[in-house]
Amino acid sequence: MKKDIKIPTLENVFMAVVKEYNDEFQCEDWNVYLVNDKEEDLEMVLIVSKGYDEDKLIETSVMRKTLQKLPAKSFAKVELIQPDLFKLTNFFNTTFFVGNTMYEKRYEFEKNTIKEGALRVIKQLGGKEGIIVN
Repeated sequence: MKKDIKIPTLENVFMAVVKEYNDEFQCEDWNVYLVNDKEEDLEMVLIVSKGYDEDKLIETSVMRKTLQKLPAKSFAKVELIQPDLFKLTNFFNTTFFVGNTMYEKRYEFEKNTIKEGALRVIKQLGGKEGIIVN
């Protein structure tokens, strides 16, 4: 019976943490984005995020975000992330539909991996610099 269950593989969808200038507050912010580099739209997207450190028994509150639709070859800002949280492992569980197929994926930024030295150009985000996790 287990062999009859097909678990779809997910490609071309990823999370990125991007450092960008905030014109309103005139400062640098770190923002989390969900990037859809697929040819199909993502529908009914649910994102649940949390930060934790098992060694120090620290955890943040759970944040939830929904998107009705994330068009093909686009991206959406999920949330602002404070630099104080970089010392924690931050994960983002995503669930969404592509057509009639439901996908689920956990994206995890390990503690201390979000930092200036790890920034790379992300072409899917218009050349902004950030850190990607697949």
